Amino acid sequence: VSAMNAKPSSGGEEEASGMRSKTLGERGRVGEIKRRRTIFVAYLIATLELTFLFMQMGVMPYLAKSLGLDSVGFGYLQTTFGVLQLVGGPIFGRFADQFGTRAALILSCASGSAFFLLLSISSSIPLLFLSRLPAVFMHGLPGAQKVITDLTTPSQRADALGKLGLCFGIGIIIGSALGGVLSAKFGIFVPTYVGLVGNLINTMIAIMWIPLQAKPKSDHHVTEHSNVFSIREILRLMKFPGVMEVFIVKVFAGLPVGLFLIMFSIISMDFFGLEAVESGYLMSYFGVLQMVVQGLVVGKLTNHCTERTLLRLCVFVFAGVGLGMALMRTVWHYCVVAVPLVFAFSTLGTITDSILTKAVPSSDTGTMLGICASVQPLTRTVGPTIGGVLYKQFGVSSFGYLQLIVNMGLFVYLLKSKIPLREMKSQ
Repeated sequence: VSAMNAKPSSGGEEEASGMRSKTLGERGRVGEIKRRRTIFVAYLIATLELTFLFMQMGVMPYLAKSLGLDSVGFGYLQTTFGVLQLVGGPIFGRFADQFGTRAALILSCASGSAFFLLLSISSSIPLLFLSRLPAVFMHGLPGAQKVITDLTTPSQRADALGKLGLCFGIGIIIGSALGGVLSAKFGIFVPTYVGLVGNLINTMIAIMWIPLQAKPKSDHHVTEHSNVFSIREILRLMKFPGVMEVFIVKVFAGLPVGLFLIMFSIISMDFFGLEAVESGYLMSYFGVLQMVVQGLVVGKLTNHCTERTLLRLCVFVFAGVGLGMALMRTVWHYCVVAVPLVFAFSTLGTITDSILTKAVPSSDTGTMLGICASVQPLTRTVGPTIGGVLYKQFGVSSFGYLQLIVNMGLFVYLLKSKIPLREMKSQ
């Protein structure tokens, strides 16, 4: 009898075990669907925010001119925007680590709404400068990077972060075109109204579709709620192994090219002899290249190469780009040089972001991404002054020679140094 009873008992245990594994499997599938949906929403928020940002960039010179702001004043306006973004990047990252990604994205989208609201009522130069103030918390791209960093494994991270380049490319192409069409057909202030409504919609998307805690519980470290504005906490991350070395490469490898791109509106007129429409086409060409590289190329490279190899490759290609820039004479030469330039620029940004977020605890990834996001505003802040001196004193070729020298030095440094990296290739 006992033997007979044992069989049903054992069968019941197997059935219960099977049901448990089935339930766990279903939970896993539901969790995976939610994870993918959250990542998609992060891509959507970043795309919309970048589209509206590039839309206003296209009309800002005309809006400033209509209010009586000269070229020097417009330079100050751009510098103000750069400084606010530079200061706000690490603070926004700390906010994301302290209060969660959802709160950070809502803050970014709400700041975008305030930015466009102030811009839409800018009837004087002081109001125009005041409209720049919310830019301190407008960091949709680092916010989306934070979501992706929280929801991907280290081996998937570079590929997932690289796809944000598609968002950037779409933002450049659609934003630039939309700003021009809306301002030409309906008036100079219409793009600001569209930006205001768009950012309010973006805020609602973040509230409804980004979960309260995006980071998986196993990865979440409860951190002490120290001051969001703590400089000591921000600088502490630079002391982790390999962080300072990789950050130096991130800042300096693309700096000469960054200076060139900041001066490009002047260079395209004076050196290449392009009209405004032709410059617009060139920007669209850049956007398409960036979409192809970050959407298709970076992911495949991270599947087959280690991040150390890709870091060295980017710096080596950047040195070649420097030589090409030093020798270019026509816009067609520049179109050829632009291919390796965009490849190196895009891949370096993605790979260094991936390396740096892996080098710090998961509770500090937001702050690290905020620090990374400050590199571009830093270039925009110092760029007009340094770039202007280089261009006036030494000509266009000086950007290329500087790029070549800096990156040859960095390449030798990377070959000789033993930077500790958590090497992982995607499976």
